Amino acid sequence: MKTEQRTAHTTEPMPPHNSGHRRDLAAACAGVVLVTAAALIGSAIERADHTLYVHWPPLLATWFPHVGPGTAAALAVAVAVIAYGPVLADRLRWRTLLLGVYAASLSWVLSLALIDGWERGIAGRLTTKNEYLRVIGRFDDIGAALRGFDEHILIGPPGNWPAHVAGHPPGATLTFVLLDRIGLGGGAWAGIWCIVIGASAAVAALIAVRTLADEHTARRAAPFLALAPVAVWAGTSADGYFTAVAAWSIALLALAATRKVRSPATAALCAGLLFGLVCYLSYGLTLIAVPLLAVLVLTRTVRPIPVFALGALVVPVVFSLAGFNWWEAYHLLVERYYQGAGGLRPYSYWVWANLACTAIAVGPAALAGLRRVAAGAPAAVRTLRTGTANSPQKLILFVSAALLALLVADLSGMSKAETERIWQPFVLWLLPAAALLPAPHRRGWLAAQAAVALAVNHLLWTGW
Repeated sequence: MKTEQRTAHTTEPMPPHNSGHRRDLAAACAGVVLVTAAALIGSAIERADHTLYVHWPPLLATWFPHVGPGTAAALAVAVAVIAYGPVLADRLRWRTLLLGVYAASLSWVLSLALIDGWERGIAGRLTTKNEYLRVIGRFDDIGAALRGFDEHILIGPPGNWPAHVAGHPPGATLTFVLLDRIGLGGGAWAGIWCIVIGASAAVAALIAVRTLADEHTARRAAPFLALAPVAVWAGTSADGYFTAVAAWSIALLALAATRKVRSPATAALCAGLLFGLVCYLSYGLTLIAVPLLAVLVLTRTVRPIPVFALGALVVPVVFSLAGFNWWEAYHLLVERYYQGAGGLRPYSYWVWANLACTAIAVGPAALAGLRRVAAGAPAAVRTLRTGTANSPQKLILFVSAALLALLVADLSGMSKAETERIWQPFVLWLLPAAALLPAPHRRGWLAAQAAVALAVNHLLWTGW
């Protein structure tokens, strides 16, 4: 018993009482300080030389206090998850819990989006001048559009793509082209697609945490995955859809690696297919390879790699045969990035202000959980050689891998601003860190999470 208590004190896993609560609060307060500093310094920079290209730094948003049709629903979802989420997460059967988390996440994302109204919050989001639906008509001949895609990335040549189309491989735009082809055209269907698919990311994360750590850990994380502040942006952009694709790739690889699924080979193949797809949805999501590698390290196996690699080749081969050169397009994108706001936004500000955006997106509970991740990381890393990591340590290691991927994206300089939206696929995996918080305080932390999301969505207009 003494040995167990000493280990728990060292790694701070699943504290049963108030151990470390003041330090958790200090971590959350540090997040507030970071956001405040980013807001004050960013506002001064923007007033002085207008190089940030955001109206309400560090977020790409405008001050716009308002309520809307989704206000009552969002409040109801928040109250329900805060009041009943922790209890139901402990008591429901596993499959019922997965359905409950999906329903809660979907309701949360949808109600937050509807605070801005149906047209401004959902139907009109993907039809603005920089978005994917603006170019649907240029894909009447998909083959010709893919072969000539690179020619329209740079600013200057006639017919250059809008910002979001140029900034992503054509898989992103092609998703909405195919929706249009099957009769689901227009902004409303595009918005619903992103919300319905994007909400499933919480389920994928729950499955992955259960597979890599244990069910108890996953159950503790469930309410925090359902009531995440990042849901503000999951319902207003295609990045929520990208997040779900990446999340299911990780979850399926975890199932394949642990052989906790009827057909591990099929799971590995599908994980590879989704990873290949996500690389053609967003260039930056090649960094999902970091948490995917972490899955193999934690499960101490390379068995799924051949089948995973086979699946991962499918989408690149299809696009290459169609005439799209990913590598060439990426280099053109880098040039396009510096032609626009990316070339003017100061790296010295955004390299740390991006983290302030992340602090808002993950919320205070995840920040407190990340404090525990940092405290437990040294001991968890030492277990890698022996393979003796307990469940909290496995969670710590996986969250650390996701955080590493996010930091690489930050240091690259290709993510200056808008990271509250762009980094959703990495932010998702920071949220389970809240499972490390003491059980008696879960409702308080959930209330803080909801308060952040509701404040952002009611006080700001988060347009793109």
